[in-house]
Order: sequence, then structure tokens, then C-alpha cells
Amino acid sequence: MSIIKFDYIIVGAGAAGLNLALAMNADTFFEDKTILILDKDQKNKNDRTWSFWEKGKGKWDDLVYKTWNQGIVKGKGETIILDLKEFNYKTLRSADFYTHAKKTLQKPRITWKTEQVHSITQTDEGAIVTTDKANYEAEFAFDSRIPESYSLKDTSYLNIAQHFKGWVIETETPVFDDSKFTMMDFDLKDGESTSFTYILPFSSTKALVEFTYFSPDLVSESTYDDFLKKYISEHLRTDNYSIAETEKGIIPMTNFPFEDYSQKHIIKIGTAGGWVKASSGYSFKNCERKSQSLIKFLKSKQEFYKDSTPGKYKHYDNIFLEVLTKENHFGEELFYKMYKNNSIQTIFRFLDEKSTFQEDLKIIMNLSSSPFIKGFIRHLRSGFNT
Repeated sequence: MSIIKFDYIIVGAGAAGLNLALAMNADTFFEDKTILILDKDQKNKNDRTWSFWEKGKGKWDDLVYKTWNQGIVKGKGETIILDLKEFNYKTLRSADFYTHAKKTLQKPRITWKTEQVHSITQTDEGAIVTTDKANYEAEFAFDSRIPESYSLKDTSYLNIAQHFKGWVIETETPVFDDSKFTMMDFDLKDGESTSFTYILPFSSTKALVEFTYFSPDLVSESTYDDFLKKYISEHLRTDNYSIAETEKGIIPMTNFPFEDYSQKHIIKIGTAGGWVKASSGYSFKNCERKSQSLIKFLKSKQEFYKDSTPGKYKHYDNIFLEVLTKENHFGEELFYKMYKNNSIQTIFRFLDEKSTFQEDLKIIMNLSSSPFIKGFIRHLRSGFNT
């Protein structure tokens, strides 16, 4: 079988792959480069919702479906109002993002193919990608496939998953206050697990209602359904609704060293590249930032790509993961204290990995729990070496 050559190959047309492709397309450095995007799906459905926070106007504002300036966290019998002030919480529907990408990423320079990738092999000069239809070669392949060696059950690492199922529902009468999103509502939980409801109200009669776990154990499809039905009936107090869309997912939250699986010519991206914030599961803005970091690397002509995440944040993530892995019942108290004792602006800076050491210390100490304080002191003594 002959080999078709490109300058770059992007495996996976999700948030990571398309953020990278769009960033490359917008940079004049790549205007004479050929790019191949490979994905097994046609990306013609709204299969997920991405949400993120940022100050003022942003890169994706023309695509944003809904924006909020206030939020809610419910825990320990209390409702905490989140006043975002200079920040906005924004939601982007994947269908709109896919459509934008397809319109922007045009031939002849960029080729988009719906094919199943079977393997990627590094050579002395680049990488060969084998699909169910052809062989392709490029100097760099950007691979969003999770390594086969990763397993949620691997006790060698701290492992939990953000796993969820959500319904976009439409009610017959007004039910939602669409001026506020619900970050976490612990009023309904699955036993002692860290589980909660997440709500994005698009109008008074339409919202994404999602039942979410941060836990080491997955559940059956019917379990999500049962909790969604119960929450809508008992907490939203309505049984008159229709389900317009469904989305579900499993996002690793782990200290597994995904970035170590990158090679000279095969660079892991997205979840497979460690782009998911291990302690929160947020990734969309990371995809934007990491894509710019990759472009800087490609333009620098350096030999190997290195992840630029400050070491201290990996240790902070480990502290969160250790508690959630070993004491999953503590999740409600953990997040209640986090949002109760710190401003949402400080929390956003912390999750964006832009906080000062004083802010980091304040967040950790405000959690005022033995597991966190012991973990923080242990990592402090280590000198934050990774």
C-alpha cells in the first residue's frame, strides 16, 4: 500500500485536535504546510458540551451558546452564591464547534478524513499512521488516543474518573433561573460517593441537567437515569418534560504520566497528553493553551516537546486526587469548604494554574482537613520536585 505524505497529522477531531488545527490554520508559519485530520466519526452531532470561564471577550464568543455571571454550589445543606465579577462562565456546544472547524479548515492545505486509526509508528524522520483505508506519513503526528497501558483500575497511580450522563430537557412551565448555573449540587448523592448534579440553564424552560461522579468506580447506564429522573422530579419539582439531547462521558482524573508517552515525532494531545486538569476534569481552555505551546515548539525547531505545566500544580492535583481516591466520601465537604472559604476568582486562578503561592496556601489551609494539610506539608517539604 502506498504512503500519502503530509507535513502534520492530527489524530482525533475533538476539542484538542481541532483547537490545534485551528491554531495552526491561523498562524502564517503554517500557511505552506499540509495538515491531515483523522477521526472515525463524522462530527455532525452535538455529542458534548464544553464549559469554561474567562475574563471579558474570548476567542470563541461567536460560538458560545450561553454565558453566566453567577453560579451556585449546594453542599452541607447550604447554598453558596458564586459572583463571578470580572469572569464569565461560558458554554459551547460541540456541534457548533465542529461546524465552525469544518468551515474554517478547508482544502487544499487541510484534509479531513473519516477513518479509523489502527496504529502510529515512529520512524527516523517522522511518523506513519495506518488507518482502515490508507497509510499516511508526516514529520509529526499529534495523537489523542489514550495509551492502552492506562487503566482506571491501575493502583500504581491515583485514579478516579469524572463520569457523567446529562439530559438537555425542555419543560412545559418555567423551572429554571437562567441567570445562574449550578456548578455542584450535592443535595442528591449516590451513597457516600462524590456525586452531584450539574445544571446549565439555557432558558427558564430548557437546561442541561447532568448527574456526575468523581469516583474510582463506574456505574450502569440505568443508575445515571435513575438519579436524573429523581433529581428532576424531587428537586426541580416537575415531571412534565421532554429529553431533547443526551450526552455522557468518562474523563480520567489521574496522575498517570500521559505526557511520557510522547515521542520525538509522535506527540500526545488532549486527555492522552495530560491536558485534562487532574483535580477538576476541565480541559477546553487547556486545549487552547496547550495548542499554542505546541505551535511555539514547532516554530522553535527544538528536538523534543516538553510539557510546561509548573511542577507545583501537579503536586496540588496529587493532593486532591489522593483524598478523592482514598476517601471518596469526603468529596462533598472538600468542595463545600473550597467554594465556601475562597472567592471564585481565586479558585479560577488556581484551576487555571495562574495563582500565587499565597493564594495556593490559602486554598489548601481553608480546606482545614487532616488529609489536605498533611498532604500539603509533605509536598512542601519535598520542594515541589516532580
